[in-house]
Amino acid sequence: MLQPIAPRPLAGDAAYASLRQAIVELVLPPGSPLSRAEIALRLGLSQTPVREALSRLQAEGLVTVVPSASTHVARIDLGSVAQAQFLRTAVEVEMVRRLAAAPPPALAAALQAMLDDQRRLVGQDGFAQADDAFHAALYEAANIGGLWPLVRSRSGHLDRLRRLNLPGPGKMQAVVGEHAEIARAIAAGDAPAAEAALRQNFSATLTRIPAVRAQHPDWFA
Repeated sequence: MLQPIAPRPLAGDAAYASLRQAIVELVLPPGSPLSRAEIALRLGLSQTPVREALSRLQAEGLVTVVPSASTHVARIDLGSVAQAQFLRTAVEVEMVRRLAAAPPPALAAALQAMLDDQRRLVGQDGFAQADDAFHAALYEAANIGGLWPLVRSRSGHLDRLRRLNLPGPGKMQAVVGEHAEIARAIAAGDAPAAEAALRQNFSATLTRIPAVRAQHPDWFA
């Protein structure tokens, strides 16, 4: 689950990345207790970088610390989900409109290759990473790549909800279809269609909240 990391000057960053991935991918489910000593042992690090990593994750709302009592993975907070959804929609609607106004020459081919990867990965563990890669490529193409890490840092609760939603019947195929329509609309210079497809891509996750919450009631705040 958590593989040892060789000590190095950026051990804190490595511990943060490893823990965050485990939390977002639900390897460490909401509510899981977190022992700094145990994590340090599993990662092959001292407790200092682990403490730094947990502090960063606490700032993102992914870890809850009760002083002198316990540390655990935060449960999914729907208020944070809504805020992340608002942030991503605001940024990415403008992003796809900008791309449709002046489609970069190489973007269509790059997105098509990503769509091919997504189709191949339907039903597999790597699909979520391919989903993220598609959106990250749009940020880069729109020359706002520096915003992607910022948006991601605020989207931990939303990303966990998306992970829970992806295995639903037909969900991955629907995501591929929405991505394909975004790519088509951008290439065609059709900003309204690109925006509509993006909004559909985002809103579908929220409509599934009651069903997902019913399946995992203890994972929500």
